[in-house]
Amino acid sequence: MRKIITTLFIIAGFYSASNAQITKANAFVFGANIGLNEGYVQESNSLLKSGSVGGFNLGVSGEYYFSDRWSFKAKLNYDQKGWADGYIIVNSGPSGQGSSEIDNINFKLNYLTVPLMANWHFGHTRNWYLHFGPYLGFLMSASDNNGDGDIKPLFNSTDVGFDLGIGVKFPVADRVKLFIEADGQSGFTNIFKDGGGSTVQAQRSSLNFGVTFDMN
Repeated sequence: MRKIITTLFIIAGFYSASNAQITKANAFVFGANIGLNEGYVQESNSLLKSGSVGGFNLGVSGEYYFSDRWSFKAKLNYDQKGWADGYIIVNSGPSGQGSSEIDNINFKLNYLTVPLMANWHFGHTRNWYLHFGPYLGFLMSASDNNGDGDIKPLFNSTDVGFDLGIGVKFPVADRVKLFIEADGQSGFTNIFKDGGGSTVQAQRSSLNFGVTFDMN
């Protein structure tokens, strides 16, 4: 995956460098994206064994340019997160007596996320960019591969964290650009309502593809 990402960025970078189309101040840009996600979790006491689980994201964005180097971008994303190789505790008696652990459980958490980010545009044609800022996620559904159905009541309804990414745009028509973007989200809050004395935070990385339209 890393080799594929690196190759795509190199190709897009060369194409971008040869096509000057700088977005200027006071411009508003609308965008749409789709991407592949890799989700996992981090646990404060390092007791939770976590593998990564695949998913996808798709969304739309609006971006306002203060100058040719700085802009503010708000996104609305459908984000698939979660983790693999987890476990659940099954209680077979009163007060948890006779409880047992079932391993190799994969969890799928589907969020509607709203990142609010500053964008720094760099390079000769300003087609490279670095974005960063907070996000707020709203849990839409949660499930596992153990056949337990909807397990959403076990999780908090919101997730707050930080979004960081880097990307490159390349013009394909007047006021139209395609882009490739590597993006990551790191949660600050506990995704579980009852964390058992520890904090479990959602993490995800993604490789995104999209298109932007200069509306000015």
